[in-house]
Amino acid sequence: MTTVAIIGAGPLGRWLALGAARAGFRVLLEDVMPGALHHARESIRQQLNPEALPAVAFVSTIEDAVREADLVIDCVPDELESKLEILWLVDRMAPPRTVIATPTTNLSIADLASCTNRPEKCIAIAAAPQDLADATGREIQLGAAPFTSNATVALLTDFWQQLGFRPSVERFSAL
Repeated sequence: MTTVAIIGAGPLGRWLALGAARAGFRVLLEDVMPGALHHARESIRQQLNPEALPAVAFVSTIEDAVREADLVIDCVPDELESKLEILWLVDRMAPPRTVIATPTTNLSIADLASCTNRPEKCIAIAAAPQDLADATGREIQLGAAPFTSNATVALLTDFWQQLGFRPSVERFSAL
């Protein structure tokens, strides 16, 4: 089973955690704000079947979230400083195999990935966070840098297909 760490328990993080758990993934949902994590726990408990609930763990540190993750999706604001901080932390705390995916419509995945020690394992989810929750069953665009590996693209494509999306991939040039 693939382990998915989701950084940020706001609306997008909760929606992704719920969808991933329903699709059979093991989910670690992280937020440093206790109130956000509590709200996420209660919301997910109300919406998830009892047999799927053990698939979701709620953690308060990035290290606890990414330690065993195969895939990390950050749900932080689409701002350069926020993305760089999260990617830096994940890159240093996650196992080398871990893929990092980031929703962004404003930032270059090539630039963000080049700030990590695993640029081949970084990929963008080219959608505004508020658009994702309403998009189930529709196409979702993934953005790959020239150096993003085929295995990274395959893992993200499979993840979104299991959530009911039709992923397509665009390779962006590194400028």
